[in-house]
Amino acid sequence: MSVPIANLPVAQRPRERLLALGPHVLTDAELLALLLGQGTRGQSALELAAHLLAEYGGLAELAAARPEELASQAGIGPAKAAAVIAAFHLGTRSRTSEPVPRLTAPDDIALAAAPLFAGARVERLLVLICDTQNRLRHRVFVAEGAIDHVAVPVREILNTVLRHDGRAFAVVHNHPSGDPAPSPDDRRASTLLYQAAATVGLRYLDHVVIAGENWATAAPYP
Repeated sequence: MSVPIANLPVAQRPRERLLALGPHVLTDAELLALLLGQGTRGQSALELAAHLLAEYGGLAELAAARPEELASQAGIGPAKAAAVIAAFHLGTRSRTSEPVPRLTAPDDIALAAAPLFAGARVERLLVLICDTQNRLRHRVFVAEGAIDHVAVPVREILNTVLRHDGRAFAVVHNHPSGDPAPSPDDRRASTLLYQAAATVGLRYLDHVVIAGENWATAAPYP
């Protein structure tokens, strides 16, 4: 029979243990249970957290879950899914926010973007928005595709950069297949972005394709 966390001895409750001993003593399931807040009928928050971790195969895999996919899990729903996704992204942002990178070469772009693609199982398109000195100011995902394809919405990319007061930008997408070699479509998209950016006074820096720890640049067609 499931035992609600509130009925556990105080010394065994995740919240009290965190406050008394620090977050490092808690298991992954206990930390996740604190995010979930409460369980569901017949299942405590701790049991629900353990089930999620087992279902996905660990924290890294859970961090890569899509919001709607996570929300469809029994006992989760939109509110808990949003809290979990938000926590993972706050962690990612805290690791990548300092110091402010300057994107002067393709490897700078790949380094700034790679943590946001860790564990991704579908293609995603990221825009890195910079100021006049190529200092990175914002990272914004603008598209998500199937396992091996993501459309490049040129107008939405430019609008995103302008909306964030950007002056220069780079785009990054991933190849879940593990091969970073840019396709002809990737290179054509680079050409379109290069030409479109010039018409609105933006500097297009590069288009980088990431596959795991490897990457390649999809330079525009001449």
